Amino acid sequence: MDAFLQLLTTWGYAGMFLSAFLAGTILPFSSEAVLLACVGLGLDPVLSTLATTLGNALGGLTCYWIGHLGKMNWIEKYFRVSPKQMERASRFIQGKGAWIAVFSFLPVIGDAILIVLGLMRANVWIVTISMTIGKLARYITIVSAALGISNLF
Repeated sequence: MDAFLQLLTTWGYAGMFLSAFLAGTILPFSSEAVLLACVGLGLDPVLSTLATTLGNALGGLTCYWIGHLGKMNWIEKYFRVSPKQMERASRFIQGKGAWIAVFSFLPVIGDAILIVLGLMRANVWIVTISMTIGKLARYITIVSAALGISNLF
């Protein structure tokens, strides 16, 4: 895994995008590690944050799409989302609508939220916007904490 992390770091913005995409889909991978490593190596923190957000949001849309397909065996097998996690996400979402995707950055339940929204056929545009806002806020917070808030902008 360290060699893969090193490879993604040497790819710069493309590596950040790819790591974030994979982290948002099927791999238990830390896009934050690649983001912070690249920022630490001197890449622009704003462009790094945007590349990582875009990759993770597209990965999240993959989760939504899998949910939209409704293949529960794929969800359990490839995303390792258990029926218990799906039930927790369903209860969390109940009555809140597609805007709840803003919380898709949360560990453990985040992918399940997007999958359930796909199963529910929630408005994909609202899901995309709210999910991207949540993921962007998370990455801004991470980079800001690493650099000091005044250094990000």
